[in-house]
Amino acid sequence: MLVKVCGLKRAEDVREAAEQGVDFCGFIFHPQSPRAIAPARAAELDSGSCRRVGVFVDQGSEEILGIMETARLDFVQLHGRQSVDCALRIGAEKVIRVLWPERFASAGALQAEIDRHARACAYYLLDAGKRGGGSGRHLDWEALRELRFPHPWLLAGGLSADALKVALQACRPDGVDLNSGIEVAPGVKDAGRLREALLAARGERA
Repeated sequence: MLVKVCGLKRAEDVREAAEQGVDFCGFIFHPQSPRAIAPARAAELDSGSCRRVGVFVDQGSEEILGIMETARLDFVQLHGRQSVDCALRIGAEKVIRVLWPERFASAGALQAEIDRHARACAYYLLDAGKRGGGSGRHLDWEALRELRFPHPWLLAGGLSADALKVALQACRPDGVDLNSGIEVAPGVKDAGRLREALLAARGERA
């Protein structure tokens, strides 16, 4: 079970995620987000062996590549209107493509979008709502069960320890993205909630 902690801003939260063996640590480079961080500040944060992910909404490939270098990123998470060509310019092996199931009228339409991005990403991330992230809302987990993913996929959307116990049984993702469900305020993670969520995530695959 892959685990990503997103919306990191504080050194102590990054350190806790690394010490708990989290796979990915996420930094948000969208100025309008309450969890936004400057690339230079992200570069200063020691993430240990965690793979570093930058979350992007409106930026194009040139700006993204520049921030990747500054912030020492391993992956980019594309939340916006970035095209398949944009992702390919960045490098498909470095891209996590975000999709919002609630945008689609049917499971077939969502599956077509999954397939369309297959050549331009290494992972998918499915989030609740129709845009953005960190809303605290949950997806209809049962509705995701029959989808077919050519690459590993991560589930997001208000995932606390209690929610994880239900979600992982319902749809069996390859990983989870933790953000608002382990916070006491936007960008302020709670170490106890993180540990509880990690136990829930790892316990389902024990």
